[in-house]
Amino acid sequence: MIPSIHERGSRTIGLINYLYGPGTHEEHIDPHLVAAFDPLTPDPGRDPKATYEQLQRLLDQPVNALPTSRRPKKHVWHLSVRAAPEDPILSDQDWAAIARRVVAATGIAPDGDDQACRWAAVRHADDHIHIIATLVRDDGRRPRLHNEARRAQAECRRIEADYGLRRVPPGDGTAAKRPTSAERHKAERQGLERPAREELHQTVRQAVAGAASEAEFFARLKAAGLLIHQRVAPSGDLLGYKAALPGDVNDDGEPIYYAGSTLAPDLSLPRIRRRFPTTHDVHQDEQEAATRRPPAHSHAAVSAPTAARRSATRAAWTALVTFDQDGDGAAAARIAATGEILDTLAQTSAAHTRQQLRDAAWAFERATRSHTRAEYRHVQAMRRAARDLRYSGPALGRGEDGATTAMLIDTLFFLATAAAHWHAQRHHAQQAEAARQAAVHLRAAYAAAAEEPMARLHAQGLRLVQPVRDWAAALLHATTPEIADAVVNEPGWPALAATLTHAYQAGHNPQELLAEAVAPRELDSAGSVSDVLVWRLRHIADLPADAAETPSTRPARHGTPASSPGSARLAGQGGAPQGHRR
Repeated sequence: MIPSIHERGSRTIGLINYLYGPGTHEEHIDPHLVAAFDPLTPDPGRDPKATYEQLQRLLDQPVNALPTSRRPKKHVWHLSVRAAPEDPILSDQDWAAIARRVVAATGIAPDGDDQACRWAAVRHADDHIHIIATLVRDDGRRPRLHNEARRAQAECRRIEADYGLRRVPPGDGTAAKRPTSAERHKAERQGLERPAREELHQTVRQAVAGAASEAEFFARLKAAGLLIHQRVAPSGDLLGYKAALPGDVNDDGEPIYYAGSTLAPDLSLPRIRRRFPTTHDVHQDEQEAATRRPPAHSHAAVSAPTAARRSATRAAWTALVTFDQDGDGAAAARIAATGEILDTLAQTSAAHTRQQLRDAAWAFERATRSHTRAEYRHVQAMRRAARDLRYSGPALGRGEDGATTAMLIDTLFFLATAAAHWHAQRHHAQQAEAARQAAVHLRAAYAAAAEEPMARLHAQGLRLVQPVRDWAAALLHATTPEIADAVVNEPGWPALAATLTHAYQAGHNPQELLAEAVAPRELDSAGSVSDVLVWRLRHIADLPADAAETPSTRPARHGTPASSPGSARLAGQGGAPQGHRR
């Protein structure tokens, strides 16, 4: 059950007209009163003699009794309470009791207070009610509404338990503000896909992803076509910013600006600045770059999107392996940086994965914020990877390009799963659920991205001679006996056998690679363990992701794994085949 406090208004009659009217799409059915501050309150929905104006005058009476100078400018309070789709349909009596509990909990009408604010609860659909109240008590004072949204949430959790309804995860005050009903209705009237607030929220998040400086961030906002207003101190220092969509104007024709902090708590300028690399980070990057070993396949010509996806997979894999090793601040930063990679991957993805990746990025957005302060010094490699993805351009989704996309999505799936576990352990219910939803979308995106490259690897695996397949199975049993029987019976096993052979032919010790691929993180959430091991092995060994780019599995000059005299020893003792070269 979700309570939503809407923006305060100044016209009681306007809200009454909406609640009793047909609705934007005539979705309001049988609007009527279920409860009110006074049992004798007229109901224009059921009493043909009652009028909207009568109800308005009754609710506004304490407001109008005040001198004009003392009347609040926005005196109309509006809250809706909505049940979950799977909840049973509640009776009017149930909704009346719920309304009384909510107005008491929020401070509108505390129990036993006969001088409280006047209110009425209107039902015009099976699954929700609207409560309208005027913010002047009968004694002329204002109600105490501090933290009324949080108190409404807490009361709804108790109502769910009392009525056996779906238990909605409690919030912690770090969620982005939802569009108001007025903003949603405006978008519907204009034929827009979503309200301006949501459009700005997503655009600003995408501009933040991987940005290395304020200048780059604001350049991205302008390139996206947003109107930007910067707040500058007398000293010339930049204090904050506001953004508006072109064409989104008020009644006076002026742009409607939203401050970054009103779009989401982590989009304020001070919070964005925390993400940028420090001088120390830049110096450390230069040192690492000087000692970094070039990829084994660097001689091959790869596209910019392919190179960016490989770089992002390396950064994501490192984050997965070290996810919770450096404290909560580092884990929170890794979750936030995962969101940045998802945001940029969704922008540059091929058509057949684009929608699922966008849905994953949008769902995961809620998982990126909690009250744990993120320590971004741990994730500059991930942020650089997000930046590289953005500037590499759109992916075509074929060949090595498409295969590295599948490789990256596979790693991001496990990062989202790790984020869900981390949040759940800390009782961050909404964030954990958001990460789980993102993982579902990532699984679907993976299926689309991996179909072609896995089919080619599968075909190569089927062409392996029987001794080579036996060698691969023996290797798996020797290295990971707890999962070997299940893996060799999966449909994806031939692709894994081909990958083990490719790793051996490239000069690697396949057993060491397998141990590295299995050790860091659980595999229980994998749809196909063999698929996961394929991508992890190809990433760790820096093998081409697509079979079309992979060396043939025909015997190498030093012999195939199966024909090598040391192959039996490899399976039984973990040694390398005779003639193996590192």
